[in-house]
Amino acid sequence: MKTTKQVGKLLKFGLRGTMLTLVAAGAVQAASFPAQPVTLVVPFPPGGTTDIAARTVAQAMEKTLGKSVVVDNRAGAGGNIGMAAVARAKADGYTIGMGTIGTQSINQFLYKDMAFDPDTDFEPIALVMTTPNVIAVNAQSDIKTMKDLVEAAKAGKLSYASPGVGSSVHLTGAYLEQELGVEMLHVPFKGVANSMPALIGGQVDVLLDNLPSTLAQIQDGSKVRGVAVTSAQRSPSVPDVPTVAESAIPNFGVTAWFALYAPKGTPQEALDKLTEAASQALSSEEVKERFKTLGAEVGNLTGDDLRNFEKEERARWSALVQERSISTR
Repeated sequence: MKTTKQVGKLLKFGLRGTMLTLVAAGAVQAASFPAQPVTLVVPFPPGGTTDIAARTVAQAMEKTLGKSVVVDNRAGAGGNIGMAAVARAKADGYTIGMGTIGTQSINQFLYKDMAFDPDTDFEPIALVMTTPNVIAVNAQSDIKTMKDLVEAAKAGKLSYASPGVGSSVHLTGAYLEQELGVEMLHVPFKGVANSMPALIGGQVDVLLDNLPSTLAQIQDGSKVRGVAVTSAQRSPSVPDVPTVAESAIPNFGVTAWFALYAPKGTPQEALDKLTEAASQALSSEEVKERFKTLGAEVGNLTGDDLRNFEKEERARWSALVQERSISTR
């Protein structure tokens, strides 16, 4: 029979062994991120440019992560609802979000009560995609160039459609008005699914939108004509459509952008693995070609470089919002 002293030693060693086992298990678990699927919140409806970019990169990231990346669409309030959900999510790397130029650089200057601070509530992972906006008209329109558009705007009130008040496309229109010295009537729609029929049907004179959403119609050319793209260089997808810079406003350059973010406080190990997975995905020829067919380019910024880019964008768009007195209220 074991003495009390012997039993005490056994219990001591047993507890120590248990503790060492738990510590080792914890270390293995921490080193094995991701141990479960990752949720990618998309703050806009399915089928739009943000959703297409998210689903493309999510599928490609799965190869490096070894786990599924599940897209969860949470639309509303210009993307604020979805990104607020990301900001409130547990900071463990298993919930990330697809932020945009709107949610990360514009909305805070338009919405009075934001449920998150884009500067402090997220960890930047990677810039996924950039794409120009496009200025388009009905194929039967007399407007064929930016010069025609300026003359028409000065002669009478032109109307232009956008995906909504305060969207980056709306602000691109306001920026164009400011730089061209014209005034146009802004007509907001709920996405290109509604604005494109209005353009084709003659209810609006001009359409502004992200190029991927309108690319097929512009390439077809039977109902819609591309007048100009807003990027600094022409898009390879529509090489015959000039830039605003070469046809109207020197040095003009505006692109929409989409980037991955994690909640503030996400462990560095998880961030590193998510960044690696995103970088591997964006360097693949499959993703590059997919984005090219959309009229977009893969991003090349991660971490602090992306954070610094955001700050430059905020300074740019906040000035425009104030100068033009743009508001969602």
